[in-house]
Amino acid sequence: MTVATYFQPRSLAEALGLLDAHGPELLVIAGGTVAMPLINDGISLPTLAMGLRWAGLDGLERVGDELRIGATTTITRLLEQDELPMLGDAARRTAGWAVRNMGTVGGNLFTPPPGGDVATALLALDARVVLASSRATRSLPLTEFFTGFMTTALAPDELVTGLVVPIEAGRTSFVKFGRRHDNTPAVVTVAVHATFDGVRVRACRIALGSAGPHPIRSHAAEAAVVGRALDDETIAAAATAAAETCQPVTDAVASDWYRRRMVGLFVGRALRELSGAGRQA
Repeated sequence: MTVATYFQPRSLAEALGLLDAHGPELLVIAGGTVAMPLINDGISLPTLAMGLRWAGLDGLERVGDELRIGATTTITRLLEQDELPMLGDAARRTAGWAVRNMGTVGGNLFTPPPGGDVATALLALDARVVLASSRATRSLPLTEFFTGFMTTALAPDELVTGLVVPIEAGRTSFVKFGRRHDNTPAVVTVAVHATFDGVRVRACRIALGSAGPHPIRSHAAEAAVVGRALDDETIAAAATAAAETCQPVTDAVASDWYRRRMVGLFVGRALRELSGAGRQA
């Protein structure tokens, strides 16, 4: 253990003040499920760390047609809400109960592939990330928050304070494929939100996890289904488009070739689920 000083701020203002005072040398920890293994294995060697557990950044609240989620809200707490069933589906499929009880929704945005199952669902739900610094507070679409492998649009003096998720009509599907059914890293994760005009798809968001440097939208697959009925031909076209345009990597879980094949297979499965009833968003 290399941490010499561990701060536990009791407010957002105090946390931002510590970040201003210590800059990039200060390691920010929410649940610790990503940071602590790196510290314990000697990969990360911080001397200053700040835990956000007591900074008042947790909570779930419905405000109008939005669900507001505090950054330090645990993944387990997503099971308490029923406004967005897909978030509950993603939470249930994330790691084991111990990690869900400690890991946070905000921290899940920083989990490298093959993690980030909740982040994949949030991407399909068109979530916005709320960022705060001593200068200002801003929000931006989750699609703009991810910028590369383990890189984001977060400025050095900013903290993620929460997420805002619209509660929209439509159908959702969340499918995760791993080597085991539960408590397993993903080979691929697919999250879909779609609205319909009769049998035709009016709008669709298809998010992929473990198929790129971070959770990504498959715009090519979305374009293949919008304005069409989810028949076998349309679903096959979308699955092919997703497989051809994803950006998988090879790691200890799966090869890039296998992941690409599984993207096509599980995008097809998710869309077939929507063509039935799917989950109401």
